[in-house]
Amino acid sequence: MKKFLKGATGKSFITYAMLIIAFTAVQITVSGGHASNMFQGLLVPFCVYSIAAASLNLTVGILGELSLGQAGFMCIGAYSSALFSVCTKETITSAWIRFPIAILIGGFFAALFGVLIGIPVLRLRGDYLAIVTLAFGEIIKNVFAALYVGYDSRGLHFSLTSQGDLGLEPDGKMLINGALGISGTPKDSTFIIGFIVLLITMIILYNFINSRTGRAVMCIRDNRIAAESIGLNITKYKLITFGLTAFLAGVAGALFSHNLSILQASKFDYNLSILILVFVVLGGIGNIRGSVIAAVVLTYLPEVLRSINNYRMLMYSVVLIVMMIFTSNDKIRGFFSASLMKLKGLIFKNKAVKEGE
Repeated sequence: MKKFLKGATGKSFITYAMLIIAFTAVQITVSGGHASNMFQGLLVPFCVYSIAAASLNLTVGILGELSLGQAGFMCIGAYSSALFSVCTKETITSAWIRFPIAILIGGFFAALFGVLIGIPVLRLRGDYLAIVTLAFGEIIKNVFAALYVGYDSRGLHFSLTSQGDLGLEPDGKMLINGALGISGTPKDSTFIIGFIVLLITMIILYNFINSRTGRAVMCIRDNRIAAESIGLNITKYKLITFGLTAFLAGVAGALFSHNLSILQASKFDYNLSILILVFVVLGGIGNIRGSVIAAVVLTYLPEVLRSINNYRMLMYSVVLIVMMIFTSNDKIRGFFSASLMKLKGLIFKNKAVKEGE
């Protein structure tokens, strides 16, 4: 049992168990009426940001490349899935059928753009890659903010200037209204669905990391020259990783869009990409479980501190610094790990004594 928990499979098993325990505790709290409206409103964002942070850690931590285009992929997934739901909500009335399809559509289009962007972009490295992916996210946001789409009996109409240029018939319907975004998206996102998608995301990520492809990606990260010398296709493995990251970001965007009444492109600016990167860094680069914990803590913390508005950002900054020191200092992490192991040893020892009696 100890050898199992120390291995890669054990780490993923512990993560799944922690997620299930957290989900059960939240459900009991909510059903018992002990959760505030503010906390209940953050349950879906917890899942959204956790998925986005964990998927970005695949590129930043496992592949070793700095990408700042996560908000752009989320934007593509959000808009494509919301557009599908708005167009089909009268024909596919069951949310349990429509919403999973919308999630897959959001992930597919985000992955498609991820691969198309990754072919030229992944030839860059370091700061150059970060700047280009950041620019990609801003381009996507501004394109959707300027996009007008409507349909009538003559079909779909597109414009990048104004709604009047669409030439819609009087009975036509707007789908995307420029900076005003998409309205009327069914609010299909729930905490149960978000948790299921998050759990599936963690299973995908851990299986990818522990697979042959994942080991090849980590080999490329650790020593690119050695990886090339043994015949690994660098471009191929980078595209696979980047595409998977984009797919999961699109899934997070789909959850995000179906939790809002009005979806606007302005929500997917570079600040969102930086925020998700902060989750990854504070949770530990390469630590998938840590990204989820950091995303939940740092999403909930500003709302908890809202009552002390004058000092809210000061306290938030202090927590960020403390978390950074904790995650980057091997001695501190070693001390806490040793303490946990001692506590675990005492528990198992007491259990063995009781069984012996």
